[in-house]
Amino acid sequence: MPQPLRLRWLFSLLFLLPLLAMAADPLPSWYNGASRQAIEQFVSAVTEEGGKDYVAPAERIAVFDNDGTLWSEQPLYFEVLFALDEVKRLAPKHPEWKTQQPFKAVLEGDQKALAASGMDGMLKIVAATHSGMSTEAFIAQTRRWLATAVHPKTGKPYTEMVFQPMLEVLQYLRANGFRTYIVSGGEVAFMRAFAEEVYGIPPEQVIGTTLDARFQDKDGQLSIQRLPKLTHNDDGPGKPVSIDSIIGRRPILAFGNSDGDLQMLQWTMAGPGKRFAGLVHHTDSKREWAYDHDSKVGRLDKALIVANKQGWTVVDMAREWQRVYPFDTIDSQ
Repeated sequence: MPQPLRLRWLFSLLFLLPLLAMAADPLPSWYNGASRQAIEQFVSAVTEEGGKDYVAPAERIAVFDNDGTLWSEQPLYFEVLFALDEVKRLAPKHPEWKTQQPFKAVLEGDQKALAASGMDGMLKIVAATHSGMSTEAFIAQTRRWLATAVHPKTGKPYTEMVFQPMLEVLQYLRANGFRTYIVSGGEVAFMRAFAEEVYGIPPEQVIGTTLDARFQDKDGQLSIQRLPKLTHNDDGPGKPVSIDSIIGRRPILAFGNSDGDLQMLQWTMAGPGKRFAGLVHHTDSKREWAYDHDSKVGRLDKALIVANKQGWTVVDMAREWQRVYPFDTIDSQ
């Protein structure tokens, strides 16, 4: 074989080897345990033409929570960390924040006062940092933050704090004719800033908490302006409502990690035919975090009880994932 052809053949082989490995093992970051087997058995059953559990491609809808399910959520939800940084960035334009809570607490680093402001305080922060601009401008600012901000524990960009095993599940499902959606309590435009690049999920398949908005024509410049008013809280019972109104089909697979996902999982499992409900259980204090019943972030209490009673799939992160993040090495047991 001539040298140029030999080199071209070798380069082609090097390119194809990872693809062939993925085809042979679509979930390489999972141990061959109960959760992986449940996922594979479900996908096999609903995609086998002529099988009793076959589901037509149009009905193969899979929904995923984001925080704690597709990426980490400790020590605070990443969007909250974004909002806190935005308060500091915008503070020169808002001198009144020096004396107004909860902004005063953020600027002074007063964690106790910030915690005391509770959910009402956090909603005020989100409203102030997520509105007063066009959707395009907000997404651009979110991307600027994601390009430079790093996680306080790992020093990694937040978009690298995604769960490699769940990325593989998303790809595996899409390879088998599923449409994958994010259904999260996070604000929808914030997630749309990175979801397609990081998860392969296009913006029209990202569902989240929404702010009010209005169309604006300012001297021929058209935009959608974001207003400081919450119109839908996409958490808990809000998730089935948004699934029904936006997707219009009941999912046959749902993955979450907290009590905020319980109703989405219940709604998915209440439909006819074969269905799958999964929970990511954070049990790995070494590679990630270990928390459930007592956590203030991503609390998993009622949903875990229901999952165990109903026989849903509960993924033990420490025992069932060979690696957590894309930058991790494979952990052999």
